Amino acid sequence: MFSYPLNNILFLDIETVPQYPGFDQLPDEWKMLWERKAAYLIKDKEKDNPASVYNAAGIYAEFGKIVCISCGVISRHGDEKKLLLKSFYGDDEKLILQQFCDMVSKWGMGPDKYLCAHNGKEFDFPYLCRRLIINGLAIPSILDLSGKKKWEVPHLDTMELWKFGDYKNYTSLNLLAHTLNIPTPKDDIDGSMVNEVYWQQQDLPRIVDYCQKDVFTVAQVYLCLQGESLIPRENIDIK
Repeated sequence: MFSYPLNNILFLDIETVPQYPGFDQLPDEWKMLWERKAAYLIKDKEKDNPASVYNAAGIYAEFGKIVCISCGVISRHGDEKKLLLKSFYGDDEKLILQQFCDMVSKWGMGPDKYLCAHNGKEFDFPYLCRRLIINGLAIPSILDLSGKKKWEVPHLDTMELWKFGDYKNYTSLNLLAHTLNIPTPKDDIDGSMVNEVYWQQQDLPRIVDYCQKDVFTVAQVYLCLQGESLIPRENIDIK
């Protein structure tokens, strides 16, 4: 497996929620559009309806928004590795995206810089680009695929690395970490609870903590796949 310089990789994860607390709060036109989208989700499921599946709206860039972007960079000092974490979060998605873009544009200016996420090529990277366009913001060069050949795209994906050319199966980050005997710090919420924690409990710090734990796990999985030693939990530095 090809190895990339560890300090040239920005590990990231995003957390998304529906744009409204519930189906009933949707403006009429958006309600109609969600009903059309939901028709595919509830097909052959008699107990579901557009309102009952609105919790899933956050995974679609047209109906969701980003509430947290967490990033991590590995530094190495001799045999010791550390992970520096930084998160951008809040209720103002445009501000979150602008802050992230300012950071990643500066960080990505040097040669051979890469972004890495679990299922990033299918979810995180395109979702970020779509929400940037929706918010009227420019896509940073490291995210922009326009005019780039496949081998020029600076995106790494731990799920793709684990597939080894097999395109049939989805492997969750949690499952992959457990399979590789990587301790996971997920001891609170999971992805299915983010919507409730944001809209009902209004506990954004809890979501940020969950997002940062995902970044740490992605970095650990990548290290394992590269045959590298893992990072002790006490070597996490949150900026």
